[in-house]
Amino acid sequence: MTSTTPEVLRETTLLRFATAGSVDDGKSTLVGRLLHDSKSVLTDQLEAVQRVSASRGQDTPDLALLTDGLRAEREQGITIDVAYRYFATPRRRFILADTPGHVQYTRNMVTGASTAELTVILVDARNGVVEQTRRHAAIAALLRVPHAVLAVNKMDLVGYQESVFAAIAEEFTAYATELGLPSCTPVPVSALAGDNVVDRSAHMDWYRGPSLLEFLESVPVTTGPAAAPARFPVQYVIRHGEDRHYAGQLASGALRVGDRVTVHPSGETSTITGIDVLGTPAGAAYAPQSVSLRLADQRDVSRGDMITAGVDAPALTQDVRAAVCHLADRPLRTGDRVLLRHTTRTVRAIVEDLAGAGELAANDLGRITLRTAEPLPLDDYAVSRRTGAFLLVDPADGATLTAGMVTLDAPA
Repeated sequence: MTSTTPEVLRETTLLRFATAGSVDDGKSTLVGRLLHDSKSVLTDQLEAVQRVSASRGQDTPDLALLTDGLRAEREQGITIDVAYRYFATPRRRFILADTPGHVQYTRNMVTGASTAELTVILVDARNGVVEQTRRHAAIAALLRVPHAVLAVNKMDLVGYQESVFAAIAEEFTAYATELGLPSCTPVPVSALAGDNVVDRSAHMDWYRGPSLLEFLESVPVTTGPAAAPARFPVQYVIRHGEDRHYAGQLASGALRVGDRVTVHPSGETSTITGIDVLGTPAGAAYAPQSVSLRLADQRDVSRGDMITAGVDAPALTQDVRAAVCHLADRPLRTGDRVLLRHTTRTVRAIVEDLAGAGELAANDLGRITLRTAEPLPLDDYAVSRRTGAFLLVDPADGATLTAGMVTLDAPA
């Protein structure tokens, strides 16, 4: 059996993707159709949906109920939180983050899309690109989601007209390009009828592209450990007699026995003499493996330090500039004292500037400047979604306040 070296970019068997759409665009129905038609629904789940649908006087199962599982959601007829769904086809495994469409739940989309490799943005073919569509695209661009799908839904209600789809696709693609979204693929669908969700549609023979599921199964999702800078945030220090093992999850890149490494923020250097993966010695480790390292020298390394290798060192700074989404109901204001959590390190910080805004309320997007009590090894979020991200935490009660994406090249 031939093995592929971890250094080579390769397609993964797992795709993490998020969905977003405006209210009543049919997103819950689309997700339900995707699960149903891909045969990812258990029999008892389908029977429960059929019972509830029948009690409402509906002749066919309401597939939206497969995702709107909470009673409060069903009573209100809306999706109110991020729902994670796990399903698989013979070609790929999936983790789906189904996010709400309301503008007041922007923070939920940020949460759901923060680890996604693809986002599906839904629009109603009758309404086209609306303000919330642009907001969802902007968030996907802000979070550096590598791929986007524009699902133009309810094509059955516009007579499956190619001209309607083409106009919406052209407008959105132009906006996505302006935002800097790496790739965008428009797909015309009818979630209610099942057109182009899993199976190709007989009603849109003018469309030559893949169905939504076909695209999800084939989109190239790559991991490139050798292409990314090596970043190892230390989570635990394990002592074995005189030896010290530094344990944690490799955030990005690759580390090998013999590599010359630097410990941040101290700046001390050493050499890796041993790597253990699940208790077994290994010659190398690759993100996102959890490992323990041994160094040649007895260095003062503790939880929260970061071990790096190679010439692409992180920026060691106490002045943090970032794009942010405020998550908490309590506003964030200039002068607020907070805790900043970056990988495994937590430091005190003060909000110095909010880019001219008086405050940030829940779901607000903005830009922030912070001053930390200790230097942090930071990467630009465009380089690493792990070591370029942080959270702001209320020091009084530990509540999460704000999610941040570091922008090292932003003007001071």
